[in-house]
Amino acid sequence: MSKTLYVPDHVLEKLKDPNKGVDPNRKELDKLPQPVGWRILVLPFKAKDKTKGGVLLTDKTVEDSQLTATVALVLATGPDAYNDNEKFPNGPWCKQGDWVVFGRYAGSRLKIDGGEVRLLNDDEILGTVESPEDVLTII
Repeated sequence: MSKTLYVPDHVLEKLKDPNKGVDPNRKELDKLPQPVGWRILVLPFKAKDKTKGGVLLTDKTVEDSQLTATVALVLATGPDAYNDNEKFPNGPWCKQGDWVVFGRYAGSRLKIDGGEVRLLNDDEILGTVESPEDVLTII
């Protein structure tokens, strides 16, 4: 008994040349997922690798601080974010480039090279801060 795998032509072409259609000049931000609907893409704050007292922190500790971060930089907002005038009568709570505070378990975590990004709903933003270092993260 022989087994045959039938593959569509476009998939077969991709298997033959996996680099076809990949632009090596793309910027890192272009590689991130673009939020859709009412979602917001944020990059959690990554702690420094040295304390104020000069103690060096391990890579694991720095990584754990990013995973438990509740402060992040807004990278992009979806087209429908903050468009509900009944829910947001005063307009958007944040915009691209703002540092925001959110719940520890809010959003969907997506691993990227060097850390993670999160996709949050527009109503999961709790507030904004001037600097992420103003909010202490509990590890």
